[in-house]
Amino acid sequence: MASPQVEDYLKSIYKLQESGGKVSTSSLSERLNVSAPSVSEMIKKLADEGVLTYAPYKGVELTADGRKQALKVLRRHRLWEAFLVEVLKYPWHEIHEEADRLEHFTSEKLERRIDEALGFPRTDPHGDDIPTTEGEIARHRYVALAEIEPGVTVTVSRVNDVNSQVLQYAAKLGIALNKKIKVKERVEFDGSLRVEIGKKERFVSSKLASNIFVEEG
Repeated sequence: MASPQVEDYLKSIYKLQESGGKVSTSSLSERLNVSAPSVSEMIKKLADEGVLTYAPYKGVELTADGRKQALKVLRRHRLWEAFLVEVLKYPWHEIHEEADRLEHFTSEKLERRIDEALGFPRTDPHGDDIPTTEGEIARHRYVALAEIEPGVTVTVSRVNDVNSQVLQYAAKLGIALNKKIKVKERVEFDGSLRVEIGKKERFVSSKLASNIFVEEG
């Protein structure tokens, strides 16, 4: 069984890889809040173990085995997030760090029980897909709210969970999964949006709008 530190590396590499191709040591260092020399040392170790490949100046990439291990950790993380919200009634901006701790100490039996108790959810509370036990994960191409033109009504499908302040601010505005949002106006000065959520008009900053992912309709 991999150590919590190794699991954190694999999960972080997977998420960075999904959002931008090969992963640099600097981006990994920033995400994990670990010094660059420590990251380089761990990368060499994991490359020797066959879970990733690394080429100087070209970055890091998970092997098939590394990706499988990363998705296993990600599955447990997202199941815990769902459990914390659905069962323990945590607000969605407080669950990420809790799930980060719990994911490392979850047996396969407990994982199955959580999944069953939740009714085998397909997504976590932020709208991210939960990998299957076979290590498969759905791929969706949602559009950022920031890209939606005025006059269009959309449904919230996912909110980026990297920053808890984003989630907290979104909730304060009444933004949640499956919520309908009608874009009324784009403010040219700063790219913010005037939107209608329910029967209320709100202003959504360009930063927040770029972290909310939607589907038309």
